Amino acid sequence: MHDIHYILKTYWGYDQFRPLQEDIIRSVLAGEDTLALLPTGGGKSICFQVPAMAQEGICLVITPLIALMKDQVEQLKKRGIPAIAIYSGMNRREIDIALDNCVYGNMKFLYLSPERLQTDLFQERVKRMKVGLLAVDEAHCISQWGYDFRPPYLELAQLREALPGVPVLALTATATEQVRLDIQEKLAFRKQHVFVKSFARFNLSYSCLYTEDKVGRLLEILQRMPGQAIVYVRSRRQTVELARFLQSRRIAAGAYHAGLKFEERSNAQQAWIDDKVRVIVATNAFGMGIDKPDVRLVVHLDLPESLEAYYQEAGRAGRDEKYAYATLLYGPSDTKDLLQKVTEAHPPLELIRRVYQCLANYYQIAVGSGFMSNFDFDLAAFSKNYKLKTLEAHHAIKRLEGEGYLQLNEAYYSPSRLYLLLDNMALYEFQVANAEHDALLRMILRMYGGEAFTGFVKISEQKLAQQLHKPEQEIRRKLEYLHKLQVLVYEPQHDAPQLVFTTPRLDAANLPLNHKKLDQLRDRAMEQAREMAHYVETSDRCRTQLLLEYFGELNDKSCRICDYCLAQRKKEREGKEQLGLREKVCKLVQDQPILPKELVQQFEPKHSEAVTELLRELVDTGMLRYAESGKLYLAMQ
Repeated sequence: MHDIHYILKTYWGYDQFRPLQEDIIRSVLAGEDTLALLPTGGGKSICFQVPAMAQEGICLVITPLIALMKDQVEQLKKRGIPAIAIYSGMNRREIDIALDNCVYGNMKFLYLSPERLQTDLFQERVKRMKVGLLAVDEAHCISQWGYDFRPPYLELAQLREALPGVPVLALTATATEQVRLDIQEKLAFRKQHVFVKSFARFNLSYSCLYTEDKVGRLLEILQRMPGQAIVYVRSRRQTVELARFLQSRRIAAGAYHAGLKFEERSNAQQAWIDDKVRVIVATNAFGMGIDKPDVRLVVHLDLPESLEAYYQEAGRAGRDEKYAYATLLYGPSDTKDLLQKVTEAHPPLELIRRVYQCLANYYQIAVGSGFMSNFDFDLAAFSKNYKLKTLEAHHAIKRLEGEGYLQLNEAYYSPSRLYLLLDNMALYEFQVANAEHDALLRMILRMYGGEAFTGFVKISEQKLAQQLHKPEQEIRRKLEYLHKLQVLVYEPQHDAPQLVFTTPRLDAANLPLNHKKLDQLRDRAMEQAREMAHYVETSDRCRTQLLLEYFGELNDKSCRICDYCLAQRKKEREGKEQLGLREKVCKLVQDQPILPKELVQQFEPKHSEAVTELLRELVDTGMLRYAESGKLYLAMQ
């Protein structure tokens, strides 16, 4: 076993671990099943990556976030650590090669989306892998009491049975006490073992500001507070419109939402990361996995669906431990609208069944077929085709996800890839017999080398076309033709959400929907929305204490920097100031009667209004009285 501090320094360049990281790592290396709760930006990935490097065997990492797993795999490869990911959108041969590399190669990390656990291909191959650690990211997804329950996570209990003696490390940023217990039960922990970093962020100033002009108030905040900012809105249209408005007010802003093309999303994100753009206006699709420590401000223009979601999104500010702001703007009907949205998000069973039938028709999937088949999915086009309201179709699909029949993954970019099926000799013979394809195949070998014989390689049709002085469309057509001839496997690039049928297609009329569970999920979502409304509308408690209380962490210490605490500190200052003014007024009047105007002139101009008000109060209470001369004198000695 290698020294964990040496690994941390060698591969990540850090001299020391963050709080709790080392404790969690040593627990894992001791073979303990471990649940770790680390707030957003707390360094969760280090907690499984370091122990995996310290011991023999491969680490299986289960995460639902495809963009995040792709990013982490690339980061590990840059550090010289062999890692691979399997997710929807990959074809069977590509998955087969990846799993073979995990069985026979020197792979250290295999990232998997949870729905992949159900496939025979994986279940058969995992038995032949030397697995040292099972890491479950976003572990709250295994609990129906969490805010993002995903049925495929329940397959993890069976995976643990197939891997006896392999410890599990479950990681999440947010979980109530009920969810923590549920995670450990569903993952078959041998004993309860939890590490919790305090949810308190004492450098983060939380505020809830009531306003009937959110855009105007946002502009005022951005003009007053410097630094990089994220502004969260609910709809894609809002991101674009608000970014344009800010630009018109000379605030450098970009828009980000999942409906943008990869290049647009990537450019907007990178411009913000590089500080070329100050504000990114985004839906909640933005922020996961982005480690930008110097965000000074996060503003929400709409209420998140739960305090868990709000805590994660707001927590993207101030990761550098310097002072930062999390501001939530709410209007007169926001809490009512939130509760209405929860009702809409849980449609009737008839609509859920209808949408399932429409999806089966849309992709022409017969009853009993389609298991783990995945498709590019355009919600707007699908809804228009079947005369469905876009929002109701979206909510029905989310409920089908919750029941375990579908998985709708976020849009992610996958570049074009190819894999040569023929060996060197067979390929040469094909080139001799098919001279019209010789130039393209020789260029592929020249640009991508022998790796194309052993696995999928990323390619650029544009670069191939430039080198061969051919139109790019012609290169694509030739690659598609070679794919049909089974000379190679060609996967064109795509950048669309992926819909996966996670069970064989069922008869929609008899689709077994768990009515009781769906009612419980609706009730739980309504409860979370009410907690969110309570947080926003509470004006007599420290914001940090409210959040901590929700997550089961009681703390008598106020944060001193939220809107409530700042108001209390202001009152204290004003009270002390008022007391000083009162003492000075009484002393001046005690020495000799004095005209009110002359009395006010004894104070600094900034106190004039306060002193005038104080004189009225002292006269009203009888402490000061007017003499016939109009001068004030002290009545009570």
